[in-house]
Amino acid sequence: MGETPHDLNVDSGQDAMIAVYRHDVHKMNGNSHASASKTFAGIPVNEIVPLGADGDASLLSRPSGQPEQTVENHKTPYRLSLITGESQYNHNQSTSNSAVCDLLNVGDPEIMHQAWLEDNIVSMFNESVYYPYTSLKYHTLLVSSLLDNYRVGHDFADLRLIVDPAGDITPHRTVYAGSQCTLRIDKDSGDRPASRLGSQPWRSWASAWGRLGAHPVDAAHDKYDMLLDANLHRIGAWSTALQYLEDFREAFE
Repeated sequence: MGETPHDLNVDSGQDAMIAVYRHDVHKMNGNSHASASKTFAGIPVNEIVPLGADGDASLLSRPSGQPEQTVENHKTPYRLSLITGESQYNHNQSTSNSAVCDLLNVGDPEIMHQAWLEDNIVSMFNESVYYPYTSLKYHTLLVSSLLDNYRVGHDFADLRLIVDPAGDITPHRTVYAGSQCTLRIDKDSGDRPASRLGSQPWRSWASAWGRLGAHPVDAAHDKYDMLLDANLHRIGAWSTALQYLEDFREAFE
């Protein structure tokens, strides 16, 4: 799981699960972790996530090594939409310090997880200016799910993408909540449709989606679900795919 001595700067209990949701605030300004402030409006942010969960989640959406600009003339922290191709920067939507503080300044990690599932502020940002279709919101939720699994002894190779009924939220491990289903990363799937993530983290969304025993979309009859399913079979990056799923439902439901 890639644990290093530096990872141990954050406790593996409740404080670590709160720190997960605050660890990449610097990306909203396009700053690197090294140059980022340690606080935001007095809230501790940009701490190291333990057990290598942040690095593993990154590998689910973007390659390792030196990043390269993938979209010409777009090097900003604002996400590009796969649906419209446009920047998610919105003059009419509040991105003020107070709005971000409301999201970050929560003392209960389970309430914070729910807030991130419902968020429409951080979803405006990418997880890397070099990969602008990725989503900071879903990168953070992926980090949370991996850390919560790792801290109880699950290895990455144990984990599965699991389809749960709509409204069924597992604290920290649910990474997407929609009107038709929720998606969870966990070891035990019970009788729920599931597919393994693989032996190590990589941009494997399309593979995992394609191997689900049953799909939460009606790709056989509904024309919108057919389009959604076809595109989800083409996306490799996990945070990009999860954000696309949210955006698609919001646009066409």
